[in-house]
Order: sequence, then C-alpha cells, then structure tokens
Amino acid sequence: MQKRKLGTSNLEVSAIGLGCMGMSFGYGPPMAKQDGIALIRAAVDRGVTFFDTAEVYGPFTNEELVGEALAPVRDRVVIATKFGFKPDPNGGPRWIGLDSRPEHIREVAEASLKRLKIDAIDLFYQHRVDPEVPIEDVAGAVKDLIRQGKVKHFGLSEAGVQTIRRAHAVQPVAALQSEYSLWTRTPEKEVIPTLEELGIGFVPFSPLGKGYLTGKMNEATTFDSSDFRNILPRFTPEALKANQALVDLLGKIAGRKKATPAQIALAWLLAQKPWIVPIPGTTKLHRLDENNGAAAVELTPADLREIDTAASEITVQGARYPEHIEKMTGR
Repeated sequence: MQKRKLGTSNLEVSAIGLGCMGMSFGYGPPMAKQDGIALIRAAVDRGVTFFDTAEVYGPFTNEELVGEALAPVRDRVVIATKFGFKPDPNGGPRWIGLDSRPEHIREVAEASLKRLKIDAIDLFYQHRVDPEVPIEDVAGAVKDLIRQGKVKHFGLSEAGVQTIRRAHAVQPVAALQSEYSLWTRTPEKEVIPTLEELGIGFVPFSPLGKGYLTGKMNEATTFDSSDFRNILPRFTPEALKANQALVDLLGKIAGRKKATPAQIALAWLLAQKPWIVPIPGTTKLHRLDENNGAAAVELTPADLREIDTAASEITVQGARYPEHIEKMTGR
C-alpha cells in the first residue's frame, strides 16, 4: 500500500484508510466483535495504517473494538477519533446535541484513550462545529492536550472555511474530514483550495456514497431498520433511480480499466490531490481488498477529463441529509 502525508503535518498514513463506524453502528446490526477484530487486523496485514473511529459510534463500542484490534500493532498504525457530541445524561444510546466545551473535550480525550488502549490519540477531530463554543477555545483545548502528550494532531470535520482558518491560527489543523465523492462535490468550491493554501490534509468520508457508488443498489434496494440510510433523502427509491447515471458512468470507465465502479470512485478521489486520503468502510474482507485495490488503478488526465465532463452533466438528486442534520455541516 502506498503512503501519503496529510498536508504539511508530516502525518503519514496509507493512501487508503479504513472507516470503522459501520462495524458497530449506522449500517444495520453491528458485527460480532471477533469478526470486527479479524477484519481490522486483516487490513493491517494488507498495509492499511489509518483507522477512523469516534466515541459516538456505538456509542463507545467502536472505539473499544478498534482499540482491542490494534493493540498488538499500535506502533504501526495511526488512530483517529472524534469529540464534540453531547451524550444522553441518562446513559441512553442517543446523543442530544453538541458539546465542544474545553472541559468536555478533556473528558472525552481521557475516556477515548482508555477505550482505545493508547497513550496518545494520533488525530483528534472535532466531530461537528459547535456554534455555542468559539472555535478558538476548541483549538486551544486540543493544543493543551497536544502539549500534555495526550493528542498528536488536531482535526476538524465538516467545518466551513472561516472556521478552518480561525482554528488553524490557534493550533495547526492536520486534517479536515468531510464527505467528498463523485456525488458530493461541495468541498471543491472553497474548502479544497483553502486546505491547499494552509497545508491541511483532506480525509473524505463516505467516498463511495454510503455504498451507492459501488453499483450494488437500485430503486428496489431496502435497508435494515437500524440502517441510517433509511432517513437520507438521497436513498429514497426515486433518488436511487434518478442517480443511476453516475453509477453507469463509473461502470463504463471500470470496464475499460478492468476495475470495479468502487475502485474507479476511489481512484478518482486519489487523483484529485496527493494529500487526499479516503476512508471507505466495510464489514467484508473481499470489499476491503476491492477498496485497497483502488490505489493501483491509474486514471490518466484523459480519463479524469472524461469523468468530469460526464459527471458535470449529471445532477445528483436528493439532499445528503435531512435538514436538521444538514444544518450541522459547513459551519
């Protein structure tokens, strides 16, 4: 597996990371713990060194899974986790809003360190921008954790450019994690140029469109009742049907390259900038191998122009999220 550096932070990771959320949360029933451990360790064996989790995934169970799986190879991997949500005070599985107060950030860091079985968090993201807490206070809290040796790098997720600049002025931001793929190209207008200017790496989550860009779905696809895609406007039968043109485009290029649509979608991301590191998630070993294989797919300038030209004529139908979730992004 090739390596990449996230911006100018000197944080070096595999060109493709592994998003671990779906093993515990969000995409139907959680995997059995031993199966999740086996999958994460298989990823390490294949050269993946970048693993993404968060306290809210589960909640808490995904960090525990990642910590146990990676404990034997801690010195070979980079572990990213996130803070910034407010847990249910009654201990329920729901999160009741945002909380990036410095004292809460410190509490989350201590709890995450224990669950992950590590001495320092390699990359600590603010999961969503909290409008109640100045970003300078957030960056300052993480800066203190870095001084104490409990965190190595600071990250943001789904932040807007003004927030990125203000945070970066207090504590250099190593990476921004936001949704980016051929069907979610919002970051291209302002965010990516800002990251390039400031030397910040970019970690696209949902690089396969939450599974849609693999070409394995159509308007008849249904999801488990615990799968959060049930509430996403882009996953209604009408939207799944309307967006098929994008999958057809990937399939056409894939056929020519002897690759899969998923590999073309990931290779397209890798070709955008040398400091972009996508983190596709999976619960299946053969999908892990398929995703990792994207690093070896070479798209020529002509291929990229063809994809861009064709994609520019396709209007993606359906919002990314329901309105109450969408308004938490891009702040």
